[in-house]
Amino acid sequence: MKRMNSEKMGTMPVNKLVLTLSLPMMLSMFVQSLYSAVDSMFVARISEDALAALSLAFPIQMLMIAIQIGAAVGMNAELSRRLGEGRRDLASSAANHGVFLALVHYCIFLIVGLLFIRPYFELQTDNQAIIQYGVQYTTVITTVSIGKFMQIMYERILQSTGRTFHTMITQGTGAVLNIILDPILIFGWFGIPALGVLGAAIATVISQIISAIMAWYINAKANTDVDMQYRGFRPDLQMIKRIYSVGVPSMAMTSITSLVTIIFNNILLQFSSTAIAVYGVYTRLQGFAFMPVFGLNNGMIPIVSYNYGAKNKERVTQAIKTSIRYGATIMFIGTIVFQLFPDQLLSLFNATGDMLDIGRAALRIISISFVFAGISIMLASLFQALGNAMFSLWIQVVRQLVVLVPVAYLLSLTGDVNAVWWSKLISESVTVVLALIALRYVYNKKIAPLADDKSHELHRHSKQSLVADK
Repeated sequence: MKRMNSEKMGTMPVNKLVLTLSLPMMLSMFVQSLYSAVDSMFVARISEDALAALSLAFPIQMLMIAIQIGAAVGMNAELSRRLGEGRRDLASSAANHGVFLALVHYCIFLIVGLLFIRPYFELQTDNQAIIQYGVQYTTVITTVSIGKFMQIMYERILQSTGRTFHTMITQGTGAVLNIILDPILIFGWFGIPALGVLGAAIATVISQIISAIMAWYINAKANTDVDMQYRGFRPDLQMIKRIYSVGVPSMAMTSITSLVTIIFNNILLQFSSTAIAVYGVYTRLQGFAFMPVFGLNNGMIPIVSYNYGAKNKERVTQAIKTSIRYGATIMFIGTIVFQLFPDQLLSLFNATGDMLDIGRAALRIISISFVFAGISIMLASLFQALGNAMFSLWIQVVRQLVVLVPVAYLLSLTGDVNAVWWSKLISESVTVVLALIALRYVYNKKIAPLADDKSHELHRHSKQSLVADK
């Protein structure tokens, strides 16, 4: 019988396995960060108001990703754990339920896009240009988000079974296509009418739909570890509950980030729309440092889940140490780039003189926190993989709502916009301390006992073998 592709997660040397699973994901997610960054780069050529509109739209994009990534994380952990236990039937059920939940989530945001986009922008600003740009862009990316929801889920199914190279192909294709379509549709090349901000949105959803189709096809033709069967599908409430038990905290964490971004934007509105544009640029640029770390997470989660299901303490521990080391290194490199080249990075977004002055300080101050953030991100994903997602949620609540928002508001009272950026470093410093405390608890509670569990399993199997021999 042909050995399943997923079995390498229990046999391949851990360092090589982490790199094998993570590098394609890191590369593809690095390219994936070009989606919003390239949109903003081209839209910045229209006007600073257009760039500010995309900054205000970003929390809605984050919320969409939060909902779907949360479900995908829950599906990922369930699928990988069942494969580790040798339960192909339950692994296949997890994959099919993941696709079902993606459709449900799309329907929710279809309604959001049709009914709530204009009120959302009108609540934040009375600048009619920003409102108009924001409504055009955000209505399209919500009502035609089916591609995004399905792309994320099908790619996570591939990743859960160790096929991260395929996800690199699907994500990379979508990002490159978006880069090609953006200037064509925004500025009206090759005889196509110039659509402006609307063109950026259309380019994004077209790219996402094509990526989703590719990911579906690869699963149907190349993924032999799970059976993707839709005919006669019936939702299993217990399976959905298990997926959401891991996924909802992840959804909540990123949803909190979305809410905090809205609040942060409103704090910056006290200074100028340029400050909002700068923060929007930062959120795009930081993706080039953070997205590879999220890609590393995507490689770590199935390794930890699989080997935890197989009760292999040594491989779980090695995967954690290796992933944290790589994550911290990536973020340190990001810090160096932001410290040395802030003007060059801001110039990618057609920055004015005021935008350069505000943005230069913002990038340098916030990037000091990158290494702390990278460690916290890795540990949050570890807790999710081990079924302790509530730890990740509470750490995020403290980081964002208890520390970041109040500190940012208090620093804004100084009247100096540059003071507000220090709130990021303060919140990340508190978060990494809490995450390390939680790690110690989770290690003693779940990982350390695996040695005894493994010994018990070996002893049980030995007794069974002796009985069989007799």
